[in-house]
Amino acid sequence: MTSSTTSRVPLVAGHDAPAASRPLLDAVHGAFGATPNMFRAVANSPAALQAMWGFFGALGGGTIAARLGEQIAVAVADRNACDYCLAAHTALGRKAGATAEEMSAAQAGESADPATAAALRFALRVVEQRGQVGDADVASLRAAGFTDGQVVEILAHVALNLFTNYVNVAFSVPVDFPAVKLRRG
Repeated sequence: MTSSTTSRVPLVAGHDAPAASRPLLDAVHGAFGATPNMFRAVANSPAALQAMWGFFGALGGGTIAARLGEQIAVAVADRNACDYCLAAHTALGRKAGATAEEMSAAQAGESADPATAAALRFALRVVEQRGQVGDADVASLRAAGFTDGQVVEILAHVALNLFTNYVNVAFSVPVDFPAVKLRRG
């Protein structure tokens, strides 16, 4: 589904994109089978596109499962009222094996799985408190079974999603994934 809004920056592709962005856009296209509008917006800056694509690739090779990463993404997207990321990560979460109900619950920061619930609570606390979390917040992740490396990865997922949320909201990037209704609108 494509939003009727117009992006505040050009959605570049092909020869319209800066030369240094083109190979990265080709990689994005290869991964998705299309080039999502978010990447086309970010491609105006080869450095920003390289940072974003590298961040996705690095976390994709981490120890946090893709499903949990997508659940974190929808929770953060809903808190930041990012229609684009909510739609994209709901679709990606379903591809990663989450049910529609699990993705909807994650959007609200909830899960029937105690470890996932702890990760979502932590992620939303980071967003809501602008990183000002305490010892008890980190301890709750360890108590849920996360290693110190996974605690850091959960925070990295939050940071990546803040970046993508801000890109899509600030630049009014048209949504090109099936729409999902924000809970907090």
